[in-house]
Amino acid sequence: MAKKKTIPQYTSVERKGIQYYRTRILDADGKQVSLYATTCEELYEKQLAARRQVQEILFHRQHPTVAEYCEKWLVMQSAKVSAATLKGYASNMRNYVIKPMGDMYMEEVTADDIRLALVPLSKKSEGLYNKVNMLIKCVFYSAERSQLLEDNPCAGISGKGGKPAQKKEALSDQQVVVLLETIKGLPPYLFVMIGLYAGLRREEALALQWDCVFLDVPTPYISVRRAWRAEHNRPVVSTVLKTKAARRDIPIPKCLADCLREAKATSTSDYVIADSEGQPLSYSQFKRVWQYIVVRSTKERTYYKYVNGQSIKYTVKPTLGTSQKNNPRIVYTMDFEVTPHQLRHTYITNLLYAGVDPKTVQYLAGHENSKTTMDIYAKVKYNKPEELFDVVNQALHPSVTADNAAV
Repeated sequence: MAKKKTIPQYTSVERKGIQYYRTRILDADGKQVSLYATTCEELYEKQLAARRQVQEILFHRQHPTVAEYCEKWLVMQSAKVSAATLKGYASNMRNYVIKPMGDMYMEEVTADDIRLALVPLSKKSEGLYNKVNMLIKCVFYSAERSQLLEDNPCAGISGKGGKPAQKKEALSDQQVVVLLETIKGLPPYLFVMIGLYAGLRREEALALQWDCVFLDVPTPYISVRRAWRAEHNRPVVSTVLKTKAARRDIPIPKCLADCLREAKATSTSDYVIADSEGQPLSYSQFKRVWQYIVVRSTKERTYYKYVNGQSIKYTVKPTLGTSQKNNPRIVYTMDFEVTPHQLRHTYITNLLYAGVDPKTVQYLAGHENSKTTMDIYAKVKYNKPEELFDVVNQALHPSVTADNAAV
């Protein structure tokens, strides 16, 4: 025989002329909350449901799933990092951490689970692999510090994986000449000049305003004080730079100063690089501007055409010196590819080739960490054995002489 349910006796209160039964319980945060119902039976069910909910919340606080703790970790990071960085974290977290492990409790995750989650990333770029690996470790070390884990499954996870990215070389002097001749008078010309001869990052060049361009002084220079970013394709310009070292004053050569003077004479915008309405470029606008360069290179292209309802893939390799079929004004003049960052890399490399000391290059490039500058320096200085021949011989000459004397 089933045991009869005992319904407690509750106090009653009147609210807006209606009689209610009332009881109080503690919520998950320890605060007292009131529950109301028109019958004791209904209030009793509400009380049981509320207690179950409180127990569930308390349980999940002590035993969160990977998805729950990742979301909490992202909220904690929002006070420390920029909106763009947080957006990148959230995207990588969602695709490569929450998808494979989101439903697991944090304390259940093993090192093997993390290794399995990283397997698909081993076929992607080394940079992406390292970013996701870093995110996973940050999340689990944070949970460990919060005493949600007894053993951290990340302890033995290797930090290396993914396919090494093909590093872009600096443009040669001849390539720079071809590039500038190709785009002379076209929308990307000013951006390219700023990248090649001031070394600004893309976000710095697109945020540059005329109040930070000093042309009527004995030594013309650019002040980096603002940064551009895109939020839902819309441009956002702020004074929050990538690092403290990004705030710098860069002397500019005559060719860039002349180019900027010419642009300023016809500009109606506060921005050095602006759209037709004088506003900073959106992300899609910048991509369209950069296409003026891409379409003039002999880069292999892939097209899809629908034939009899089927999508057919076509691959075309343009020939240097020929014109585009559909637009004869576009001539394939570049047998090399160019990226926005490559302009900056060319600027830094040329400074080092010219014998500028690495500490000065670090300042001009806005590198916070000297290792970034020194890695480029080492590559520039030590990539040709024939240039090291005299250095090595001079360094070893004393020991060679001593050996000969001993013989």
